[in-house]
Amino acid sequence: MDATDIPALVKGLRASFDAGRSRPLEWRRAQLDRMRTMLREQEGAFLGALAADLGKPATEAYAADVGFLYADLDMARRNLGRWTRPRRVRTPLVVQPAKAYVVHEPLGVVLVIGPWNYPVQLVLAPLVGAIAGGNCAVLKPSEVAPRTSEVIARVVPRYLDPDCVAVVEGGPDETATLLAERFDHIFYTGNGRVARVVMEAAAKHLTPVTLELGGKSPVIVDDDVDLDVAARRIAWGKFLNAGQTCIAPDYALVTRSVASELIDRITTAIRGFYGPDPKASPDYARIVNDRHFERVVRLLDGAEIAVGGDHDASERYIAPTVLADATPDIPAMQEEIFGPVLPVLPVDGIDHAVELVNERDRPLALYVFSRRRDVARDVIARTSSGGACVNATMFHVAVPALPFGGVGPSGMGAYHGRAGFETFSHARSVLTRSTRVDPKIGYPPYSPLKDRLIRRFL
Repeated sequence: MDATDIPALVKGLRASFDAGRSRPLEWRRAQLDRMRTMLREQEGAFLGALAADLGKPATEAYAADVGFLYADLDMARRNLGRWTRPRRVRTPLVVQPAKAYVVHEPLGVVLVIGPWNYPVQLVLAPLVGAIAGGNCAVLKPSEVAPRTSEVIARVVPRYLDPDCVAVVEGGPDETATLLAERFDHIFYTGNGRVARVVMEAAAKHLTPVTLELGGKSPVIVDDDVDLDVAARRIAWGKFLNAGQTCIAPDYALVTRSVASELIDRITTAIRGFYGPDPKASPDYARIVNDRHFERVVRLLDGAEIAVGGDHDASERYIAPTVLADATPDIPAMQEEIFGPVLPVLPVDGIDHAVELVNERDRPLALYVFSRRRDVARDVIARTSSGGACVNATMFHVAVPALPFGGVGPSGMGAYHGRAGFETFSHARSVLTRSTRVDPKIGYPPYSPLKDRLIRRFL
């Protein structure tokens, strides 16, 4: 599609929405069912594209990118009737006789701009909420994952209603042209720099936005912990997709007495996952492109490498890497790493770890490992993040009933499950009054008696 075709495309989608095509629950359920069929029938195409773009192993690509969507689809399909049912609310005496309720109505035509790291999941998961809400949608897959973008553009019109759901491929020019159009909601997943561009464009039309960003998500490790389990779970979360995950543990704050031993256990976990040579492992992904490869390699400058560190530009391979005795001033602590590098910062205790977390922007995720429930509760209570896990990494995103989103610089708004439906819906307040009785208390002329009654009941 040429950028000059975009205004006509958006106009056509708006005509479909205005005609009421996407509003009926039958349409919404049918589209959710069709999306499920698309994932099943086109699984091979999606997995092949993910392997080509990111070197993703098939099992990992299925679990984290394709199969991940089924739970969200099933939850929306199962609960759609309940979510859309008008919800009665208490009506105060002063407005009686009346009934009040909230009804969720579609927003209109929405734009979903996806990222490259999970290019199937992070385009189609917001679409689940958009369809459940009864909207028409434009999908803009990332050009940084070109094979996956091509598959999405090819298969979505075959399965979903092309009068209501469209795909626009391309780069910055196409994205800029889309952002110049008036949408009723914009959903962007990516980095803070582009998020500012999205917000600026949205402000021209007073369009609401959902921003799913990132940041440096910490993992705090207490000294009273099962080190083997913690090491495996941290290593899995960090090195999945070669670290290119917005909620991956970005750095570890580890009680000083166990820091060295935890690094040894993480080293053991890496070998257990990927063998003695992760480069030869069929289960280890690659960095998406040369620019990101060079950026991550630069973050190793001046660091003490405990394990890993080797890299190969010809394959965009960076080994699973752990940095020992890291400090807040090293390059890897100055930006979100978004790669397979884990700085381990020894701390004097939980209070010290919490202090270091709170000195930074509020992250998208926070993880704490401890056998002591009071320690875990204390860390959660004294910090802020988009989401959190205790004795786990990343698994909160796999619970569709939990809203997923950031806070502050890590994002705004949330989705998954009911939160996704509500993101793409307007909660409309409706009040209906009977005309059989029409109390005169609120009408002029006012009197001392009316004044006393109004003051009593308001």
